[in-house]
Amino acid sequence: MTNYAGKRIVVGITGASGSIYGVRLTEVLLSMGFEVHLVVSNAGWRVLKEELEWNVTDREGILNDKFGDRPGPLVYHPVTDIGATIASGSYLADGMIIMPCSMGTLSAVAHGSSDNLLARAADVMLKEGRPLVLVPRETPLHAIHLENMLKLARLGVKIIPAMPAFYFKPRSLEDIVLFLVGKVLDSLRIEHHLFTRWGDNHGDSDQPHHTGRQN
Repeated sequence: MTNYAGKRIVVGITGASGSIYGVRLTEVLLSMGFEVHLVVSNAGWRVLKEELEWNVTDREGILNDKFGDRPGPLVYHPVTDIGATIASGSYLADGMIIMPCSMGTLSAVAHGSSDNLLARAADVMLKEGRPLVLVPRETPLHAIHLENMLKLARLGVKIIPAMPAFYFKPRSLEDIVLFLVGKVLDSLRIEHHLFTRWGDNHGDSDQPHHTGRQN
């Protein structure tokens, strides 16, 4: 597999349900050698606590515990640090993924609001013409949600809703999570083997190869 050492990806985790998506994405990118710049919103930390039972009192400590054994470096930025490196267009990053992306964060990106580091980093991706991927996790969607997504899609943002597929015969929730992570990596042309693609050993009973780990 391609060595991605030296490549930088910004990952955002917001307060939408599905924090496991962002965790697995971060694990996989670090395993590939990417330098991951992680931003977690305040609501995102709450969801990590509620859904994954993380002890978020010591935020940097829990991140080191969860991700510290991966080959790629992890750089954590508090969401309030508007002067962080990733807030500047002169700091080169190869792309940004917000997974999961709340409707509030999606709206902030769609309207150019930069009142926190997550929205500012996304705004940098847009103004510099760099890849930006949003993974919304909300249902049902009303007209404002859809209009914001359409606006961003017209600007070149990849919108990948957290919608699982079943043609690859998932056997666990982990398989479904890694499928979504794989679809995000596909959108950035990042090589992976997280799920069995349509036409590749179709009907084979073997499990997909998993790069992520279970907590």
